[in-house]
Parts: sequence; C-alpha cells; structure tokens
Amino acid sequence: MSRSRPEPGDWSSAAELAELQRTRLPGVIAQALNSPFYAARYRDRTPPRSAEDFAGIEITTKQDLRGQYPFGMLAVERERLATYHESSGTAGEPTASYYTDEDWADLAERFARKWVGIEPSDTFLVRTPYGLVITGHLAQAAGRLRGATVVPGDARSLATPLSRMVRVLKSLDVTLTWCNPTEITMLAAAAKAAGLRPDRDFPALRAMFTAAEPLSEVRRRRLSEIWGGIPVVEEYGSTETGTIAGQCPEGRLHLWADRAVFEVYDPATGELSPTGRGQMVVTPLHREAMPLLRYNLADEVEVSDEACPCGWVLPTVTVLGRAGTEHRVGGATVTQQRLEELVFSLPLSYEVMFWRAMAHRDVLRLELEAPDAVREQAVKELGAALDRELGVPHRVTGLPPGTLVPERALTAQRDILKARYLFAEGEDWDKAVMYF
Repeated sequence: MSRSRPEPGDWSSAAELAELQRTRLPGVIAQALNSPFYAARYRDRTPPRSAEDFAGIEITTKQDLRGQYPFGMLAVERERLATYHESSGTAGEPTASYYTDEDWADLAERFARKWVGIEPSDTFLVRTPYGLVITGHLAQAAGRLRGATVVPGDARSLATPLSRMVRVLKSLDVTLTWCNPTEITMLAAAAKAAGLRPDRDFPALRAMFTAAEPLSEVRRRRLSEIWGGIPVVEEYGSTETGTIAGQCPEGRLHLWADRAVFEVYDPATGELSPTGRGQMVVTPLHREAMPLLRYNLADEVEVSDEACPCGWVLPTVTVLGRAGTEHRVGGATVTQQRLEELVFSLPLSYEVMFWRAMAHRDVLRLELEAPDAVREQAVKELGAALDRELGVPHRVTGLPPGTLVPERALTAQRDILKARYLFAEGEDWDKAVMYF
C-alpha cells in the first residue's frame, strides 16, 4: 500500500526534523488563531506568527481545555468536523477534542507506525473503549487504512465480556490486538479460566499493541512471556493528541517529531527544553479542527536525543506517569513502576499476574495472587527483593488465585443487551425496560 508521508526510519538527521518543524510552525500558529481561545489570548497583544515567535508562546493547560468546553478550541466550521470526542474525565471534568477528515488521515497514519506492521491479512481485535474517547476509533481507522479486518471488541461494552473475547481470539484466528497492559493480563487469565494456555493455544496471534499505562520493560517482557514470546508493542498518546510516540524494534519509545514539536516543561522553573525530565508538552503539526500550541499533557517523562541502536533519529521518551504518584514509606520512596518491576521479576513459573499495594507511612502492604504450590516462595522472594532494592518496611501477603480478580469476572456471560417488557410467570421482571 502506498504511503503519503514518511515513515520513522526515513529521516536522516535531527537537523532535517528541526527544519521540517520550522517550516510547519507558521501555518500551525495561524490555524490556532482561528479558534476563540487563542484569538482571545492574543486580542490585546501582538500574536505570534513565525517559527521564531514560538519560543514566546505560553503553555496551554488541561484546565484551559476544560474551560473552553465544548467548542472554544474549534478552529474550523462545525460542518467540517468528522468526529467529536471527550477524555475519560478522571479529574471530574471532561476535555473535548474534535477532528476533521484531514486530521484523521494523520491520526490513522501515526497509529499505524508499528514496527510490527498492520497488514491486509491481519485480523485486528480492538479491545479498548469506543465510547467518546478516541482510542478504539483510532485503532479501527488505522486497521482499515492498512486493509486489516477489524474486530470491534469494545472494552467498556457489556456485550463483550472477557470470556467472549477469548472465544473471538481463538475462533477468528486473531493476529493482532490493541488493549492496555492490564487487559492483556486479564485476557490471559480469562483464557486460563476457559481451560486454554495463552502461550500455546492462540498460534495465529503475532503481536499485541498496547498503551494507556506506564509500562516497565520488566512487565512488557513478562506479558510477552505469558503469551508465548510474541512482541508486546507499546505506544504513547492521548485523546487530545492521538498517538505521539511508538516503540522501535529495540524496545524504546520514539517521539514522532516529524508530526509534532515536543518539549519538556519544568514546573519548578517554568523552563521548556527539548530533552530532560519534566512534563510532556506537545504542539501537533497536522491539526485543523483543534490546533494546540504547547499543550501540557502533565505526564512525567524523560526525553533523550541519544542515538538508538534501531537507527531512528527521532528522540526517545520514557513515560514515568503522572506527577505526584510517589509515596514515602519509612525513609524510602515507593513508586508503582518500581514495585511493578520487582513483582514481575519473580519467575514466570510462579504465575503471578495480579497484585496491589498500599503505602502507609510506616509500612508498605502488598498482596499478590499465586497458586498454592508456589505462594509461600513468591512471598519470600518478593519480600527479599523489597529489602534489597528499596529498603522499605513491608508486609507481603500471598492470596489464592481469584481473590483480587474473581473468577466470575473472567468467565461471566452477559444477558443480551435488549430491553424486555413482557415476562413469563416466575421470571425476574425487575429487568423490564432496563438493558442487562
């Protein structure tokens, strides 16, 4: 299939990328000034116009987007919109995002930038939400762009429980999946609950695409092992921006610097720089409906321009999560990522997939599921790792499988999602009208 834009490996130097950004920025800025929000921001002062003016542009925050809900960021006529989306609203207030058909051409191409390519011969299970957020629609658009057969297994629909998705994976010979890392684990557990082995009974499956959670290398490797060694290919993005980084064959995340300008923001100093540790700031270069100038995703990241063995000249990013996720326990600092690395460093044979932890001031409580035969040893080894690596007071408890994730969550079938009004004697008519 022909490509309308370059692929990640087509760029020869950082200077070439920088020149591309300088060329695109004046048009990006001009388009942004068509929106009510940016027009008002520069109503009483000279607006930026050139790439040289970009350094003086202030940050756009998530609160700015919330304050402009729903169409204060719109830079085109409403008739030109192809789709409307909202973030999941984890902070209590949603942010709106909208795209034209031209925007979608860029979105789909960015998602399709996988070193494990999407091919017409693929059957692609999309196991992320479709409702309002962009993730399911993004994968569907990329799958269709590359000619794959798309299976819409919406992760938030009552009609697509885990047990049904396991059947679909096997019966349809699914070759690619798209879901978050926890869902990859849940699918594996559901397969086991159905009497199947994830590492053996899905021979058509050749890769699993994932995002939406910070993913340590240790956990990514464990997910791959659980599914028989197939690649687990990560990407990074948001509903507001679409995909902004993808994994190379060496396992590192590269920022799509030919599609957006990326900067690292230090909230302590207010400085922005192209590399270093801080919060991720993004300026998309191909955005008509909702241009964003220096949009702060507020994700804690570390960006580097060091050479990668894969040969891509695009900068690399390590996603550390949202700021404020560190916790003090005793005299030590605990993060989810570090705990994840220790939990999934336990031997694969211990079959540890689900765990949880609570950070108290004086002790870290951690619970994990493990089979009877290895539970005591798993607890012992994880406790030793916590002593050795973190030096944190802890209480580790082993639990039988099915405690943290009940078996019914893995095996349940849902009633048909259609309303009923007439019931026979003895049936439960409390379900009348409602969808179950």
